[in-house]
Amino acid sequence: MTSLISEHLALSRTMQGEDMLQADEVVAMLRLHELGWGAKRLSKEFGCARNTVRRYLREGGAAPFKKPVRRSAFDGLDDWLRERFFRHDGNADVIRQELASEHGITIGLRSVELRVREWRRELKAQKRATVRFETPPGRQLQIDFGQTRVWIGD
Repeated sequence: MTSLISEHLALSRTMQGEDMLQADEVVAMLRLHELGWGAKRLSKEFGCARNTVRRYLREGGAAPFKKPVRRSAFDGLDDWLRERFFRHDGNADVIRQELASEHGITIGLRSVELRVREWRRELKAQKRATVRFETPPGRQLQIDFGQTRVWIGD
């Protein structure tokens, strides 16, 4: 058991100075904690902050990063934003003005642009989409009404 611990300690010393602890170092940290090592001693041994050691001990090992959930000024307005985006042909400034007048939300133009960014491709596809209208020959005639003056001779 002591050879296993000293092997991990030697490994941890070679890894000091790197940004993240390796998985086997975290396992060694947990084993040493079970043997009675404290967070301060472990942090010195592994070359990381005490809070990092405490986090590993609390979670029982390495855990994936959890992105914090942040509130946004647009929370609950997804359907409204989408409808207005397509109504105004993607004009984010008009949407920003309507947010201020209808919902009392004063926000920057760039924030609105970033929020509606995911719908831009769909809007472009809708604008490009055409419906073909096919008729047999002789059934349809195109007439362009207008006036043109043509001078013949003098």
